[in-house]
Amino acid sequence: MSRVVLEGLEFHARHGVYATEGVLGARFVVDAELHYAFAGLPDDLSAAVNYAAVYAAIQEEVTGRRWQLIEVLTDRIARRLLQDQPKLARVTVRVHKPFAPLPGVFRDVFAELTLEQPAP
Repeated sequence: MSRVVLEGLEFHARHGVYATEGVLGARFVVDAELHYAFAGLPDDLSAAVNYAAVYAAIQEEVTGRRWQLIEVLTDRIARRLLQDQPKLARVTVRVHKPFAPLPGVFRDVFAELTLEQPAP
């Protein structure tokens, strides 16, 4: 299986449990691994997964609605990509919250989900 990866997509959004997160918002970073068979693919966008459309879908999911949990946001993105891009066999989505309100020093917090296209 082949994959195309969109890594480090950054958005300002207002996800989180605390009221201040809803007011101030924070930076969220999304990675999406798009798994589909593209070996031998013709050089034609209609035969491939359009990752510009994938980017737009991710942006809409991240910025369009507020969620308390990044786990829920991760699930929403993964399901949306499988729905919108039927050529995908599987997606792995990571939503990073590098400025999560934690009482210590840390590099990153992220939720990750891998889903497969439902069988026909």
